[in-house]
Amino acid sequence: MKTKKIIAGIMSLAVAGALAGCGGGSSNTAPEQATTQAPADTAAPTVEEQEAGAVTTAGEQVTAAETNENISLSISWWGGDSRHEATQKALDAFTAAHPNITIEPQFGAWSGWEEKMSTAFYAGTAPDVNQVNWNWLYNFSGDGSIFADISALADFDTSQYDPVALKQCTVANKLQAIPVSMTGRIFYWNKSTFEKAGIDTPKSLADLLAAGETFKTVLGDDYYPLAVGEYDRMILMTLYLESKYGKEWVKDNTTLNYTVEEIADGMAFIDSLEDAHVIPSIATITGDGADSLDKNPKWMEGKYAGIFEWDSSAGKYEGALNEGQEFIVGEYFPDMGETHGGFAKVSLGFSICETSQHKAEAAQLLNFMLNEAEGVEIMGSERGIPLSKSALSLCKEKGILNPTVAEANAKVLTWVSFGLDPNYENAKLKNAPDGVYQDAFGGLSFDEYDVNKAAQVLYDGVTAVLSGQA
Repeated sequence: MKTKKIIAGIMSLAVAGALAGCGGGSSNTAPEQATTQAPADTAAPTVEEQEAGAVTTAGEQVTAAETNENISLSISWWGGDSRHEATQKALDAFTAAHPNITIEPQFGAWSGWEEKMSTAFYAGTAPDVNQVNWNWLYNFSGDGSIFADISALADFDTSQYDPVALKQCTVANKLQAIPVSMTGRIFYWNKSTFEKAGIDTPKSLADLLAAGETFKTVLGDDYYPLAVGEYDRMILMTLYLESKYGKEWVKDNTTLNYTVEEIADGMAFIDSLEDAHVIPSIATITGDGADSLDKNPKWMEGKYAGIFEWDSSAGKYEGALNEGQEFIVGEYFPDMGETHGGFAKVSLGFSICETSQHKAEAAQLLNFMLNEAEGVEIMGSERGIPLSKSALSLCKEKGILNPTVAEANAKVLTWVSFGLDPNYENAKLKNAPDGVYQDAFGGLSFDEYDVNKAAQVLYDGVTAVLSGQA
């Protein structure tokens, strides 16, 4: 039932405005000169076709030609070192099997990545293939102008995906991305640091609050049970509020479902974590000088002993720890409230730019990475537990799923009760340094706002985005 709630929440989507222009990274040809556009008379998939798994587009599908012509493709993604390494190995394997195709990879950490890609979409310089967040389909291509209809590309096997999962990435009657996995946030702990402090990892909110004082007393001021940035605090507060009040953050993707007073309660919860030495201040985290927590020496050394992160991100945080430390998946806290709060979403997807000069070959590349045995075995669970039936079956057979990611994903999907509205990750809300989340939670942490002012800032910012006034 909880999984059905997740799907229902995510399927209830509101179309945001679209940006204009997206260029294939493999060509300098102007967008209107693209040679492999999907048929102009394509029809949207019927409900019957979706239910049968036949999410296809009417008309002749675009198929990669049998040719020795030299082709160049470009692909972009963000992530940690382990994702970078796995993806590059998969690209090398693909080009070994297709020697006429060369691939230009573009990758980096998440920090600043959305802004970079937004600029590329505006300028028409984005790569052929792009790793995308689910909400990008709405923010950048709500009218279908930016990303191609993958169901029109015969070289990608959509039958490996549940029609409901594909529908979540179908915007403007086009399958604009292939969803890779479902994900949600959960606690991870450095068990070794908790053992050093002489206590167990937290099983409840009361345990977590008590751990703050223990860490300070036993290990010193530089040690904290948990570290969370501004956006992490927003998601953690949402978990707390949904657990306590039993209602989704945004109703029908259009209306903020919480009052200023209720949000102030959530802000007070976050503030209490700083006061109890559970989490470091934003000033402390910023002063560490790292782009992300997985690259922060205090995380690597075990001074920050917990994170609240996506289940699909386990690998990069575990891999970043110095040798001899034990990384484990935590539990949700039943004493947060009577409801199983929190949400799940399509973790990320892959899209093909509408103006790519080689859509069919781009589809071949995606099929290799996401559905075919050789590519799947290399990629494993670097982007979460695969939604592709063939990929999941192979990963289970070969025992190559990251056991930490698999455990975390199972706990997330068993626990959470809500979906995610498309605007939750709107750039005006989440992007640093000027997003509403940074303003509200940063202002609270720096003592520029009290909990009531921070709640009003967040309420006003979210309401403005939902109403289209931001």
